[in-house]
Amino acid sequence: MHRSVKVAVIGAGVSGLVAARELLRERHDVVVYDQNDSVGGNWIYDPRTESDPLSLDPNRETVHSSLHVSLRTNLPRALMSFTDYPFVRTESDPRTFPRRDEVLRFLNRFADEFGVREVTRLKTRVSRVERVKDEWVVESMTRGSESVSREVFEAVVVCSGHNSVPRVAEIDGIENWRGYQMHSHNYRAPGRFQDQIVVIVGYGASAFDIAVDILPLAKEVHVATKDNRFGVILNDVRYHSMIQIPFSVS
Repeated sequence: MHRSVKVAVIGAGVSGLVAARELLRERHDVVVYDQNDSVGGNWIYDPRTESDPLSLDPNRETVHSSLHVSLRTNLPRALMSFTDYPFVRTESDPRTFPRRDEVLRFLNRFADEFGVREVTRLKTRVSRVERVKDEWVVESMTRGSESVSREVFEAVVVCSGHNSVPRVAEIDGIENWRGYQMHSHNYRAPGRFQDQIVVIVGYGASAFDIAVDILPLAKEVHVATKDNRFGVILNDVRYHSMIQIPFSVS
């Protein structure tokens, strides 16, 4: 006999939307929490950047988004589709690798079609999850409110991800280098690097996305990696700027 369970889903990005859809299909009582203004998670573009370009200051006001304005996916639509919900080409942009805003529209259509938006509490940040006997107590706070809400669930699915937390490479002597440094989490547009010589630390997709984005404006762009096939001297004083890329310094 089917038993409906009250479930909290933390995060309304891709994982949270899919988890909520499957739980709703099984007729469970679902509540989705998300701190953003809309569903979409990492695919929500925010032009703001953090006050600390390297995102190291613990007292900085954090920004969830890591997207730059011209970002396109590095996967084709066919691979980004769900089994029963294809990501089809649009007349406005029929290219195989869609822009960030098209991905966000796709996720919003998904949330609407399967009723996930109806059970989602936006602008609501989960601050604590605690196991009490056989239940889970979820504490949350809605933006603009000073009161903490507590709700009891039988299960919790955490879909908050990790891509909004920058990882900065440890480079000996970097504290003595006086050039401009930033983490790619805070990169939005290439204008800051007009006529500069830039070194990008990292060898992942983000590194090449940003390198291509700033090439038309920058004087020179270098990509540094620990891979022995490449070599860039990081302490060369001729570099004006340094961008550190997450999850790719290995």
